[in-house]
Amino acid sequence: MTALQRLLDEVGDVVVTHPDRLEAMRTDRSGWIAADRPLALVEARTVEQVQTAVGIAHETGTPIVPRGAGTGLAGGANGTAGSIVLSLARMDRILEIASADEYAVVQPGVINADLNAALAPHGLWFAPDPVSRDIASVGGNIATNAGGLLCTKYGVTREAVLALDIVLSDGTLLRTGRQTVKGVTGLDLTALFVGSEGTLGVVVGAVLRTPPLPQGDTTTVGALFDDIAAAASAASAITAAGLHPAVMELIDASTLDLITDYLGEETIRSTLGTSAGGSYLLVQFDAGTGSHTGLAALSLMEDKGGAGRLSRDPDEAEALLRIRGSVNPALSAVGTMLIEDVAVPRSRMPDMFAAIERIAAEHDVFIPTIAHAGDGNLHPTFVYDGPEVPEEIWAAADEMFQTATELGGTLTGEHGVGVLKRQWLKGELGDVSYRLQEQIKEVFDPRGIFNPGKVFH
Repeated sequence: MTALQRLLDEVGDVVVTHPDRLEAMRTDRSGWIAADRPLALVEARTVEQVQTAVGIAHETGTPIVPRGAGTGLAGGANGTAGSIVLSLARMDRILEIASADEYAVVQPGVINADLNAALAPHGLWFAPDPVSRDIASVGGNIATNAGGLLCTKYGVTREAVLALDIVLSDGTLLRTGRQTVKGVTGLDLTALFVGSEGTLGVVVGAVLRTPPLPQGDTTTVGALFDDIAAAASAASAITAAGLHPAVMELIDASTLDLITDYLGEETIRSTLGTSAGGSYLLVQFDAGTGSHTGLAALSLMEDKGGAGRLSRDPDEAEALLRIRGSVNPALSAVGTMLIEDVAVPRSRMPDMFAAIERIAAEHDVFIPTIAHAGDGNLHPTFVYDGPEVPEEIWAAADEMFQTATELGGTLTGEHGVGVLKRQWLKGELGDVSYRLQEQIKEVFDPRGIFNPGKVFH
């Protein structure tokens, strides 16, 4: 009996085979499109349905692709030809909020913003803060070890996960971790699965750290600089001074020009107190941080040549943050985007920005760039015309990835490897580490059914 027939017989009420729905599964927010449609879409609602679907895939040798909200930027959850796409989006319940112990038990389809809305009345929050928080799912965060604007102070998803429920390749349910803050018994399988991009198993539940929500006013500082090197140097100086902002975002001149076109010159002028021009550094200290910290950051920014503005007014802070939040719509208004993701040591950010400018000029491509400056995570975005990525962009990306690793950095700070970066993975890891990771995958996925073609060749 075929895999599809078995799915229809055993979990038929959650199996979708309509061509239009399957067609949509071929892509995600990265823009990468698989060569052909998957075999079926399983919209699981229970752990048992996930176990059944995975068991069928295991027994029939059928590829299975775990998928959350489809907001990934590396082609990691795209349904490939002949595969079963296993969607966890309908498993979206918050099962428990343990206020006294500061954790929440959730299913993988819970949306970040919905989780924080549920936690707020308890005075708690889930700190990982991807820009896609309103549409991204917790399961996707876990699969990619997602980050965001707040990582500089609160860390990436791995720091927020205490325990996981995982369906293994033969359909067995594995529980890792614990509900205690501390625990060192055995190997840390929870950390191993966070960031594994669906190549080792399927996350069907999680226990998440939910610390107290910061209380009080925030302090927000924005400053314009003549060039990106000065802005990056100011960001490094703020980090070196031990000021610990919650948010530190850097926007280069090309990106800020596009945001100005998108929002309007008058909006930018009223928000910044001056016309746009040059690069923009946004720093925010969260609730409970004294105003002296913001003043110290402003002083460092001015020492590096920045023209700054400090605000403790929530509306003004929101207007300043809106500039950062307008990056993607501003860029997408002028072309097709390939949003990339490299990270370097924070002190090497000026070097990486300079390298991106050089690479863009040498390959005659347009690469507006922003950065989570607090943790050295840059997002160079290649903007081009048409649906297909031109060869000169891949050539420029190749040089950019190599430069990032030469500076002591990495191919990806938060988006993951997926399909788009797999050809560079061995170059960063080295032969020994790469083979060891392949062997770990073979232990958990002996038949090679989980997300084949993603991450590893």
